[in-house]
Amino acid sequence: MGLFSRFSKSKDSGAINSPVKGKAKTLKSLKDGVFSEKMMGDGVVVSPSEGKFYAPISGILTTVFPTGHAYGITNKEGVSVLVHIGLDTVNLKGEGFKPAVTQGQKIKQGELMVEVDLDFVAKNAPTTDTIIVVTPETKGETNILLNKGDVTTDSELIEIK
Repeated sequence: MGLFSRFSKSKDSGAINSPVKGKAKTLKSLKDGVFSEKMMGDGVVVSPSEGKFYAPISGILTTVFPTGHAYGITNKEGVSVLVHIGLDTVNLKGEGFKPAVTQGQKIKQGELMVEVDLDFVAKNAPTTDTIIVVTPETKGETNILLNKGDVTTDSELIEIK
């Protein structure tokens, strides 16, 4: 174990960052009956203030919906994260979403995943609120670090212990 090996573990082994700048909220605030009840896993909601969404962890893009509204990333430690942009946004059939990634590709934390026309989505979907959840197949305990207030893409939202 080298002198710097403890630093090279980076946030990717535990901390999950916000994928977008905005305001963090609890999952319960959605009141959608699926994410709010943690059926897809525990996590945080971010109301985006800009349209560029970045990878919250490094890993493999295991899921990239053709509509551009949802992304699944699994890291080398087996942590699996779902980023779901808005509610009922699948019905937009990709309009308003410009994915910058493809399924199966490697991605680094902070790398651009998608650009979203938030004005279009806000007019055509119930909300632009973005859900970040740790999926149930992830081993370890999900610890919510931040679920209120302003966040940036450097803000650590969730850690896995």
